[in-house]
Amino acid sequence: MKLHKLTKFAAIVIAILSVVFLSGVMASNDEPVDNIWIGFLIYLSYFALAVCIGVVLVYVLKNLVSNKENFKKTIISVGLFLVVLVLSYVFASDGEVVANGMTYSGSTTKLSGAGLNAFYLLFLVAIGTMVWSLFTKIKK
Repeated sequence: MKLHKLTKFAAIVIAILSVVFLSGVMASNDEPVDNIWIGFLIYLSYFALAVCIGVVLVYVLKNLVSNKENFKKTIISVGLFLVVLVLSYVFASDGEVVANGMTYSGSTTKLSGAGLNAFYLLFLVAIGTMVWSLFTKIKK
């Protein structure tokens, strides 16, 4: 219960700071480029994002370590995803491409192709899973 109170207090503090900073930005007559608040708020949002990601990672890792069965399933899923990424990269083309007057190197096109291949492969897996689920429900 202490964590809930701490989280609620942190949310209230962040909300109050947000209102203060928003009023500072709105009260300023400067152009957006010259406004000193914007740079500060961008760095503040980066900090808040890093804190949120850190908290999420801590709790995810805590839950993974506490439940061995979930840990095993997670490792298998991450391993399969890495296999898909490696296969997508291996089968991607690495030729140079000229588009819009710019020449893109082989590594850039290989990474782009790998991303597209991974998307297509994962899309097919998702469709296959849905069809499999449909057939198993029809069989019952």
